[in-house]
Amino acid sequence: MPLLYNLLFPVFFLLSAPYYFWKLWRRGSWQQGFGERFGRLPVEKVGALAGRKVLWLHAVSVGEVNVCLQLIAALRPRLAGWKFLVSTTTSTGMGELAKKLPADVERIYYPVDFPWSVRRALDTVRPAAFVLVEAEFWPNFLWQIRDRGVPVLLANARVSDKSFRGYQRAGFLFRELFANFAAVGAQNEADAARLRELGCRADAIHVTGNAKFDAAAPLAAGGLDVSGLLRQLGVTAEAEILVAGSTHAGEEVLLAQMVRRLRQRFPKLFLVLVPRHFERTKTVVEELRPTGLRLALRSELTAGQSVAPGTLDCLLVNTTGELRQFYRHATVVFVGKSITAKGGQNPIEPAALGKAMVFGPHMENFRPIAAEFVSGDGAMQAADAAEVEAALASLLFDPVRREQMGANALRVVQRNQGASERTAEMIATRLRA
Repeated sequence: MPLLYNLLFPVFFLLSAPYYFWKLWRRGSWQQGFGERFGRLPVEKVGALAGRKVLWLHAVSVGEVNVCLQLIAALRPRLAGWKFLVSTTTSTGMGELAKKLPADVERIYYPVDFPWSVRRALDTVRPAAFVLVEAEFWPNFLWQIRDRGVPVLLANARVSDKSFRGYQRAGFLFRELFANFAAVGAQNEADAARLRELGCRADAIHVTGNAKFDAAAPLAAGGLDVSGLLRQLGVTAEAEILVAGSTHAGEEVLLAQMVRRLRQRFPKLFLVLVPRHFERTKTVVEELRPTGLRLALRSELTAGQSVAPGTLDCLLVNTTGELRQFYRHATVVFVGKSITAKGGQNPIEPAALGKAMVFGPHMENFRPIAAEFVSGDGAMQAADAAEVEAALASLLFDPVRREQMGANALRVVQRNQGASERTAEMIATRLRA
């Protein structure tokens, strides 16, 4: 099987490389850490890891990075003397690590799954254990780390409908890899059942809960002055703020059209659009132009700049790491990737801030969480764009309902917290054994 995979992977890599290199170029600073993607670690990182008992954790992107940060905080008192290393795949994930990771924890880019780049990275790091946060299974890495006798643990594991079907079809490749996991922390019973069916050993699986509820901790004081920024844009204190978080292609236009109609009833309504991928800025601006929405770009705002009230309708946030700051000032929240794209985005972050929220029909990647928010009257789920608009209108009209829904959402978050501690205990127990 490794032979067939290693014949096919270079073909896949060559076909997809132009697209991924283009994405790296669009996001900027692509040269930073480029060698790490092929197993070449800088001298200072090699020195920091030499002779240490290393726990390597991998977090694909921003969401997993925030879970990883919670895990490290819970693991450090349990694993005294261990050296922690975190890898990520995306530049946005690396940006979060650079801002939030403790100074004594190393960070690198995860190696591309060529046998030689994986071997070089493993020869340098020499991990004593490896923790995979949520799910990104690369066969060469998992084969090589297994052959070295290094325990592999899976934390905060979930299996979406799409992933489950894919792993079932490729069972000949993944089943033995799943069976090799020393311990698995599943988000819920449904994920645990799927993981057993995919090949994980029943005795290795523990239902630990979803650590993203812990990652959505209250915001610390300071940070971005959103109130001051909105004042610069002429948004008054009485304005209603609709924050649309992590939107995908097509949703920005739909929301702009909704806002133009809703402003007939709520003339001070202001839209904050936060696309999931900031490199789509130029495309989004072009798509919004025919709607007549008057907008400003977050990246172009400067200190002291101000406009008269009523001049602008929308702020397009084309920077990273600021969404939660804007959620904190929202009157109502729309959770993106839920109308025109499938999967949904994380509804826990606005809920942890006590915000009333609306999402569309496609919350497949967060189905149990979304269902719990809806059943607990902490969110409204709409069947289509028209229902999203009606739900937003009802919440904008009724502040008492908004406050109650936000309080309900916060209660759902609070009763689901503690997964990071349970996962850390699972990991520490297995490693001590």
